[in-house]
Amino acid sequence: MSFVANFRCSDGCPGLYPLGEVLYHCPQCGGLLEVAHDLERLRARAATEWMRLFDARYLRTEWPYGSGVWGKKEWVQPHIDPPNVVSMMEGGTNLLWAERYGRELGIEDLWIKQCGISHTGSFKDLGMTVLISTVKQMIADGRPVRAVACASTGDTSAALAAYAAAAAICAIVILPRGKVSTAQLVQPLANGATVLAIDSDFDGCMKLVTRLAEEEGVYLANSMNSLRIEGQKTVAIEIVQQFDWEVPDWVIIPGGNLGNVSALGAGFLMLQELGITDRLPRICVAQAEAANPLYRAFVAGFKNFEPVVARPTLASAIQIGNPVSVRKAVRMLERCDGVVEQASEVELADAAARADRTGLFNCPHTGVALAALEKLRARGTIAPGERTVVVSTANGLKFTETKARYHEAALPAVREPHHPNQPIELPDRYASVRETVRRVLDEV
Repeated sequence: MSFVANFRCSDGCPGLYPLGEVLYHCPQCGGLLEVAHDLERLRARAATEWMRLFDARYLRTEWPYGSGVWGKKEWVQPHIDPPNVVSMMEGGTNLLWAERYGRELGIEDLWIKQCGISHTGSFKDLGMTVLISTVKQMIADGRPVRAVACASTGDTSAALAAYAAAAAICAIVILPRGKVSTAQLVQPLANGATVLAIDSDFDGCMKLVTRLAEEEGVYLANSMNSLRIEGQKTVAIEIVQQFDWEVPDWVIIPGGNLGNVSALGAGFLMLQELGITDRLPRICVAQAEAANPLYRAFVAGFKNFEPVVARPTLASAIQIGNPVSVRKAVRMLERCDGVVEQASEVELADAAARADRTGLFNCPHTGVALAALEKLRARGTIAPGERTVVVSTANGLKFTETKARYHEAALPAVREPHHPNQPIELPDRYASVRETVRRVLDEV
């Protein structure tokens, strides 16, 4: 059976548009698009058959179905010919039972979805494999695409550069100068992308790349492009699959441009609509206090939304004051009985460090989600027995400078870290080592 998907307006305007068109906004109202699947055709296959098919493909070697994204190809981009799939075996990431950390918080069933264990070290690979594969299909179908471009605070640029390089497509990256970690900056450079470092913030870079897409014909790869959402929604499907097709009670997601909450919500909704699950999880969007427009709107009952000028934050990837996907995010939160929480710089840094002490190695953005988790648990919003998943968005190894400075008490925003740890410098004498080790053991 052939399956069908098209673009449609996320605000409800009539009309469907082919996925191969260069289209980012609804031609009628200017709102964001979403990918609409023909659910009736998908329902022709029983829910139990979909589960068996996805389980049979999961992390196998048959191209391209071993990927956590392309194993759900019929639910993502059914029109892509397999030779045009550009995959780095993204997805299939660890769903880690954070038993010790959860015990400290009083949560019996706490899990971390480690999306940073991916080819370029972040969840952005999930969306980029779909976008670049679609561009490769467009080129194969005769549509000229000269380059793919994005604005980024780090992780999107790494994913774009890697997948574009694999597909032999020109990549252009626009970054805010001096606001991206060295580890993040070197990734697009190493993969051969053209990197433009601009004296601006993310919102300023986004304006520039949007204009390039309009005037120079480059293909836009930011999350306003709903193809990205299609890949990212597979995180939700995969979480449920890893729980033997059961839905967790809570999912906590760091929020910047807000594409991820829209994506995961879409995945959970699709599972319900196709009869695989019978409920939705509650969703919490976690924002840095320095860039918290959604939190402010939530506190006001979502009566209106006002962009903010995002201030510097350790969680640089979500330092976004005017998120593109805000309307989609609000609708998804309302569907999922969701909440929004914020975290100060001290809270996010301490939460990441506290969880690190239990064996994790968290990026600052995951620290925002962990700080929100701690607040929700302290207030009793999350009950001890509720199954809770925190989405970890990037690999902590991208942020070693920040983590080292935390432990040195050298972060301006975190003068008195609660969980510092430094090397103990000693002379080359066994007696000194022995006495130090004895003191440590006495404290255990």
